[in-house]
Amino acid sequence: MRTHHTITLLAAAGLLALTGCSEAVTSEPKPDDKVAAPPSASQSSTAPEALSSAAAAAGIPPSPAPEQRAIYLAALNKIDPEIVNGKDDKAISRGLNQCQSMKDEKDPTKRVESTNRRFISPNHPDGFGPTKAAFILAAVQTNLCPTY
Repeated sequence: MRTHHTITLLAAAGLLALTGCSEAVTSEPKPDDKVAAPPSASQSSTAPEALSSAAAAAGIPPSPAPEQRAIYLAALNKIDPEIVNGKDDKAISRGLNQCQSMKDEKDPTKRVESTNRRFISPNHPDGFGPTKAAFILAAVQTNLCPTY
């Protein structure tokens, strides 16, 4: 959940930075007032770039490309179909969150434990167990964040 809060906070900060301070218009503009030009394409594209760099700094890898996404979901379904359970976006989100956790945690045992806590389903509310969690962790690391 911290990841979602961080991204939301960064998005809000980016929007505030882009809007800046504005002056309320109380009268008609004077003929000699200059009209501001609309923002250029380079200025309007700074928000996504800022969010991407902030996400990378927080340890969140970018969303996988469609091909990599399909491979990752297939790997999880091969381990146990209940891991994805028809909720592809949730499985991707959990994987990206696991990547963020792995960036700071180097102990393999703790990585498996956090994977087991993160990947749950209605029939596995306490996780899929250490063996499947290790396979899930391998799928996450191989497909979403190989450098972690």
